[in-house]
Amino acid sequence: MTALTATEPVSAPVVPTEPRPPVEPPRPGRARPDPRALARSWGKVAFSGAGKSLRWLSTKTAPILRPVTILGWVVLASALILFVLGRWGGWAEFVVAALCLVGAFVASLAFVVGRSNYSVKLDLRTHRVVVGEPATGRLTVSNSSTRRMLSSRMELPVGDGVGRLSIPSLKPDQLHEELFVVPTEHRAVIAVGPARSVRGDAFGLVRRTVRWTDPEQLYVHPRTTPLSGAVSGFFKDLEGQPTADLSNDDVSFHALRAYVPGDDRRYIHWRTSARTSDLMVRQFEETRRSHVAVGLSTRLADYADPAEFELAVETCASLAVQSFREERRLTILSGGSPLVAPTARRTLDLLSGVHLDSAADGIVAAARRMADTASDVSVAILLCGPNPTPAEIREAGSCLPVGVRVIAIRAVLGAATSLRRISDVTVITVGSLDALPRALRAARG
Repeated sequence: MTALTATEPVSAPVVPTEPRPPVEPPRPGRARPDPRALARSWGKVAFSGAGKSLRWLSTKTAPILRPVTILGWVVLASALILFVLGRWGGWAEFVVAALCLVGAFVASLAFVVGRSNYSVKLDLRTHRVVVGEPATGRLTVSNSSTRRMLSSRMELPVGDGVGRLSIPSLKPDQLHEELFVVPTEHRAVIAVGPARSVRGDAFGLVRRTVRWTDPEQLYVHPRTTPLSGAVSGFFKDLEGQPTADLSNDDVSFHALRAYVPGDDRRYIHWRTSARTSDLMVRQFEETRRSHVAVGLSTRLADYADPAEFELAVETCASLAVQSFREERRLTILSGGSPLVAPTARRTLDLLSGVHLDSAADGIVAAARRMADTASDVSVAILLCGPNPTPAEIREAGSCLPVGVRVIAIRAVLGAATSLRRISDVTVITVGSLDALPRALRAARG
């Protein structure tokens, strides 16, 4: 028999291994950088630096490049193109032409080098004139430096034009005076100034200007005609206009009525009470302060000629001056917009800047706006040209409150004065400003 014996288990050979380093846990708040985000941040920094460099460069070079005119930049660009073509094609003539242009530009810079120390004063003799009146001014230039100043040029903008004045060479503290005349053939608001000195070359490659004064306003007022007595008939008294509303206490006597308990005893008419054996008191009409409203149409389609619009503006100005002279309340609407002014002079200033507009509203819109802004108006005057139809005039009159006297004045250049009625509107046609007082007297009745 075979004997069974116990044996030890056979184990695999053990291979020695190197110890692994401990894995460090990730720290909170730290992430692996994104290459694209890093590139964007570096790009922003680069662009920001480039932008700052460009701004610094433009700030430093602006005083040098500012005097260069458009013609100067064209000359520089032409010189660059000619030089490139000359070098590329081997044309010496193009290179010479480019050098000549650059030389001319460099030589022109000598005319803007240096400073001008002037003391300049702009003096308008008056800031308000009537159309056709002369408007003069004075420009004084003195040398405020301690050295002699070379001759120069001065420019004085007047409206849309520019006046050019030659200033001679001035010694220290020497004064030079220039007189000028502003044309005033047309109604307008004219800006005079600012006076500026000009330095530059004869070809216009560079130009340097220095502003010495502030601009001043010259108001060319429309012509007016006196209307004393022409419009007074439209109002019953100086205190106000009586209305159909009755009142127990006013200045306009209406009638007598029987006494009612509560009536003021001061208004008892004792003589009539003694004759009738009943107490009788005075009854009054309620009066309102005279309120004139003038609506000026600025719609281009309402006028056949610009001179007719000028006649309408002169009519408006005459009515405004007379209303202020008689201390009446006045409301003026031009193109649907109110012209608010505390004095007659300021009203004429505003009328100096009124102009025609193709998109403006006509007399119908002006009457509607008048009814909204001046509900207590006594007399409404609508100014227009010859083109509004009778239907438009009738509609404009119907927009105003009942009881308001409506007058439409048509400015028709050279037409005979006429008077007619369209519904409740009195229509006056005038051909000149001198005919306005006579036309208003005729319409007063």
